[in-house]
Amino acid sequence: MIERLTKCPLCKSGLFLNSEEVIDHAVSKESFIICKCTSCQILFTNPRPTYDHIARYYDFPEYYSHDDSAKGLTQLIYQQVKKIAINQKIKLLSDLKPKKGKLLDFGCGTGEFIFQARKKDWKIAGVEPNQKARKQAMAKSEHGIYKDLEALDKNERFDVITLFHVLEHVHDIRKVVKRLLKHLKSNGYLIIAVPNPDSYDAKFYQKDWAGWDVPRHLYHFTYESMKSFQNNFDLEIVDQKKMPFDSYYVSLLSERYQNPARSILINYLNAVKNGYKSNKFGNTKAGNYSSNIFIFKKK
Repeated sequence: MIERLTKCPLCKSGLFLNSEEVIDHAVSKESFIICKCTSCQILFTNPRPTYDHIARYYDFPEYYSHDDSAKGLTQLIYQQVKKIAINQKIKLLSDLKPKKGKLLDFGCGTGEFIFQARKKDWKIAGVEPNQKARKQAMAKSEHGIYKDLEALDKNERFDVITLFHVLEHVHDIRKVVKRLLKHLKSNGYLIIAVPNPDSYDAKFYQKDWAGWDVPRHLYHFTYESMKSFQNNFDLEIVDQKKMPFDSYYVSLLSERYQNPARSILINYLNAVKNGYKSNKFGNTKAGNYSSNIFIFKKK
């Protein structure tokens, strides 16, 4: 079932225009419209599958965040890079909170990040709605993994709440963010990582850019729309970080979408070249990397 939004999901403005028409390369091959709000600048998929009917769009073997195994070359590389990325996330936590504290990872997937954080003396909790991923996370620990926010103690507060490539998947963005902020301590940090449609790889691959990932990605955040995000929820962007590995992975998927018949070797070579160019562009264009990490605090 499809729902058509009549108001911007972020700022509730009724002023938005069609911006792009993009194909779901991964699953359905259906076309989806991406609209742009003229008030807050957020891009959003509209119309989109309802919350109860979007699950089938996640049902494909290469949706790696719901699986911690390595069954092919690309997935093997993905898993190895993920280990490096997790270490970088742990360092980010330590830089923000040297004395450690309580961490909630919303959309924790198979749980590797939070369990590495636990080894570094963080008290952890994770929320993961996908049953397959949640089961793998719970196999690492029977405690601290929840299906949804409602399962958390309403009085529990965290020093850091993270959403790494999760916010773009949340149907009711306003409701979920407000609920998350109720679980954030007054001096805590909200860390959000999202793909960037203003990046070099997005501009290069255009409609074949894997970062669109419609309809699984319901929203598409530029720096301007993240500034609107902070204003809507009375937050302050205190820092911005890059995710340099994302440009290579997204470029590899985009190469395959652009020309499925092309050899794997050519795809890999092109992905390395364009991933490097994307990171170089991000270094010179005010943090416009393939994916950006935004660190917020409550005002």
